[in-house]
Amino acid sequence: MNIFLKELRSHRKSLIFWCIGAFLMVASGMTKFDAYSSSGQSINDLMADIPTSLRAVLGLSDLDLTKAGDYYGMLFLYLLLMATIHAAMLGATIIAKEERDKTSEFLFVKPVSRNKVITAKLLAAFTNIVIFNFATFISSIILLGQYSDDKAVNGEIAILMAAMFILQVLFMVIGSALAAVKKKPKTAATSAAGILLITYMLSIVIDLNENIEGLRYFTPFKYFEAKNVMYGGGFNVVFVVISLILVLSLLAATYVYYKKRDLNA
Repeated sequence: MNIFLKELRSHRKSLIFWCIGAFLMVASGMTKFDAYSSSGQSINDLMADIPTSLRAVLGLSDLDLTKAGDYYGMLFLYLLLMATIHAAMLGATIIAKEERDKTSEFLFVKPVSRNKVITAKLLAAFTNIVIFNFATFISSIILLGQYSDDKAVNGEIAILMAAMFILQVLFMVIGSALAAVKKKPKTAATSAAGILLITYMLSIVIDLNENIEGLRYFTPFKYFEAKNVMYGGGFNVVFVVISLILVLSLLAATYVYYKKRDLNA
């Protein structure tokens, strides 16, 4: 429990900054929506003039951007990127920090097993992403409610936040597994960020070329797209199962390899 609380305290400030960042992203996005709506021009018409390649990069899908809920669906991609970057770096650094800070010897001379240490650290990381997700959820409800014209959008936000949470957990364990496996765990955060960037770029390439749609199974960013989650019947069971298998496999890898590795004091 002391390790768990210590990790929570050490990541407290960064978590606050990430939560503030999510709030400001939603606030700035909805302010732009209000500006577009007040101008008398159709947002859909403006976006239609943007080249297809740029639309894919910006995450502009088939949502009706004249509606506050659909506009938020477009913003969701950027919130998802922020959330997964936070989760991946958190998962990697919370495992690798003892070797990075040269405190592993101090920690492991205590009468506590490596499994208990890793469990406490992962629980702290999990708590951080739960708080981040909840803060984003509350911020979204408050801010989006001001522009939704009394239409109920809480359900749409909730299902998007649930999708984001699944990917947060997935990228968290990607980071932790890399930190446990790599001989130089200090580079795990960079590697996790690299995997995130590659999978995100793959999702963009898939949007640009329908012939490679089958590759969507290799990028988590195609698992829970806003347009499909909001209006396509909710979660795709196949993608949920794939996510669960990946999380459990990477979690097991974190425990197995961290227990075997020689720690640098």
